[in-house]
Amino acid sequence: MHDDLIARAKAWLAEDPDQETRDELAGLIEAGDTAELSARFSGTLQFGTAGLRGELGAGPMRMNRSVVIRAAAGLAAYLKNQGQTDGLVVIGYDARHKSADFARDTAAVMTGAGLRAAVLPRPLPTPVLAFAIRHLGAVAGVEVTASHNPPRDNGYKVYLGDGSQIVPPADAEIAAEIDAIASLHDVPRPDAGWETLDDTVLEAYLARTDAVLSPDSPRTARTVYTAMHGVGKDVLLAAFARAGFPEPVLVAEQADPDPDFPTVAFPNPEEPGAMDLAFAQARATDPDLVIANDPDADRCAVAVRDGGDWRMLRGDEMGALLAAHLVRRGAQGTFAESIVSSSLLGRIAEKANLPYEETLTGFKWIARVDGLRYGYEEALGYCVDPEGVRDKDGITAALLITELASQLKSENRTLLDLLDDLAVEHGLHATDQLSVRVEDLSVIADAMRRLREQPPTELAGLSITRAEDLTRGTDRLPPTDGLRYTLDGARVIVRPSGTEPKLKCYLEVVVPVATRAGLPAARTRATELLTTIKRDLSAAAGI
Repeated sequence: MHDDLIARAKAWLAEDPDQETRDELAGLIEAGDTAELSARFSGTLQFGTAGLRGELGAGPMRMNRSVVIRAAAGLAAYLKNQGQTDGLVVIGYDARHKSADFARDTAAVMTGAGLRAAVLPRPLPTPVLAFAIRHLGAVAGVEVTASHNPPRDNGYKVYLGDGSQIVPPADAEIAAEIDAIASLHDVPRPDAGWETLDDTVLEAYLARTDAVLSPDSPRTARTVYTAMHGVGKDVLLAAFARAGFPEPVLVAEQADPDPDFPTVAFPNPEEPGAMDLAFAQARATDPDLVIANDPDADRCAVAVRDGGDWRMLRGDEMGALLAAHLVRRGAQGTFAESIVSSSLLGRIAEKANLPYEETLTGFKWIARVDGLRYGYEEALGYCVDPEGVRDKDGITAALLITELASQLKSENRTLLDLLDDLAVEHGLHATDQLSVRVEDLSVIADAMRRLREQPPTELAGLSITRAEDLTRGTDRLPPTDGLRYTLDGARVIVRPSGTEPKLKCYLEVVVPVATRAGLPAARTRATELLTTIKRDLSAAAGI
């Protein structure tokens, strides 16, 4: 076993085009570090519907140039099998370690395969890449990003020509082509021949951002903005300037791209502590809103003053606010969300006589809904301009929520007032998450097995009226690894995360409210129910 491992590592080393990972791997071989070598050579990073994502480093279980070149070659082979022999592949990248290298390698592989390749001019938000695919009539797009993962990670996200991310069976077909590549020496990689785009595509994207706003809406809301050390700042500031909003006050420590994300443990606005600097800036400058993007700016988080301090709105709260705003503006078309998001969207759509769809988790599914006008997911993802960007877009979502805040401000109201209106109209929909990060993935598998073998019959004293194992699919949904429990006045979904080593449980309770005076009691009741459901679910899952 030991000799075989060393032999595989040496074979990988002989092909590795990157001096940095070559040195790293040579050091491990020389030191005879079998534990570390085993971890890196225990398999290959699996190419799935999220593309690739993993820790940077040498070896097939890490993100590196060798893995990316194979992925690009597999994608090129897949596209050619589909008859796209000379189509355009557009490539974007964020500001993480190695992102520019991975983008360049992808362009070289596509060019070597006879396809045309075009690379965005510099690190830009993921939605700009998603826009560019449709705008340029590309047959595919690649975004090199690990979104809000830790600094040591990078990733590779693949879109097809419709501008939305890959779904089965394309992922498995691309993965099979990747597996078929015997040697990197078989993959032609010329030094030139692809195009580096200028700012015309970015200008076209920015021109579309204006279209998400009403021409005559007020533009008075003042904002504090953090880019979370990512690539959102310049594009967001340009969009806000075009729209005529007051210039956002920046959280200076997090304004510019920094692949080490020095001020946060995880560069995700949802993680504890990530918004601390933004809240400090808000206390000092007293804006109407705090806006945060994640590092590749496809997500948008919003915080509001609540009582004496600032609090983040949940993704479900913002999802409902944007929906209500679009309904008030007379939007037509289908409203869609993933199954883990709040059922409030369905009630808003129903009352407005608009079509409504539920999909599996992820914008790769939401973006494919027929006639989509608005889609959102509780993990801070919002698609408010599906004709332009078939994916979540943290820039246009920030514009739309700031327009809504401005509209309410002109009526002497706030986002929280509108949330209260929605609660009285449709019932108080309160959501929470039980999220368990694990070192050992078997913990997740054990929890899922336990819930399947011994399903709970009640949670928080509410009887479970329906238990669904989503691996079997439903009449509306394709199969996925998840469990859904419908309770009397509540709903719970349990699933492994597709991008991180986490077990995620999504909880929602609905408490009827007759008048605004009943809201405080309803909130107390909702909090009690969510807390107890969490406790009972943890016990049932053994986590």
